[in-house]
Amino acid sequence: MKLLRYGPLGQEKVGALDKSGQVRDLSLLISELTPEWLAPQRLAALAAIDLEKMPLVIDQPRFGIPFSGGRQFIAIGLNYRKHAEESGLPIPAEPVVFTKALTSMSGANDDIVMPEGSEELDWEVELGFVIGTLARKVTREKALEHVAGYVLANDISERHWQIKRNGQWGKGKSFDSFGPIGPWLTTADEIPDPQILSMELSVNGVVKQSSNTADMIFPVAEIVSYLSQFMTLLPGDVVITGTPAGVGLGMKPAQFLKKGDVVSLRIDQLGSQTQLVV
Repeated sequence: MKLLRYGPLGQEKVGALDKSGQVRDLSLLISELTPEWLAPQRLAALAAIDLEKMPLVIDQPRFGIPFSGGRQFIAIGLNYRKHAEESGLPIPAEPVVFTKALTSMSGANDDIVMPEGSEELDWEVELGFVIGTLARKVTREKALEHVAGYVLANDISERHWQIKRNGQWGKGKSFDSFGPIGPWLTTADEIPDPQILSMELSVNGVVKQSSNTADMIFPVAEIVSYLSQFMTLLPGDVVITGTPAGVGLGMKPAQFLKKGDVVSLRIDQLGSQTQLVV
């Protein structure tokens, strides 16, 4: 099932994508898609809905963040072999973990707002997953049982703040609009293997990143298990799993986003995003 929230910012309604790719309104049945609805039993109840009987959303709506009430926004760095190589860094022995501010999350196609004076604004297409049930010290074999579903994400990064402002990657990752998520949450039953998904990102129609989640150093199951050893993962937590080669910083010479640029990205089964840099 592909669950979503649509409508103006702050006025989103709950919906789902039907088999023909049209948005159906679920707001008469569920007022908000909170973390409680990400539990397996609740998702099973939603999956039982006959979407063809739900109201059709005629206009092309704005897609909001696919669910509300997220608690933590966690990211994994240097998780694709070729990206580590282009960054001039060794393959990490353990996942590189940092956090993004919850306030950086935005709708899939919302504008990217450049920070004042920014000259090193970069793109990163990423597979994200959303936790459905509490995970604490879980094994790799049981890890995917705690995943409610998967999302497309763009880990927007201001490299000057990330690298040259006394460390702490989160500084360059947490500006408002730096975490487009969606357009929808594809439930885990539709993606039994998250390590076979192709992904692509382009800027102004020119492909910059083209890869597959098979190139990930640490797969989703290992990331869930690893994180749960030192922190409790809660329903509604979002984890984005790293980006492949092709970021602007890794190019020679480096290329960065500027006002008016259009960023487009997609991952198999997770839809697509298009953002304007303003």
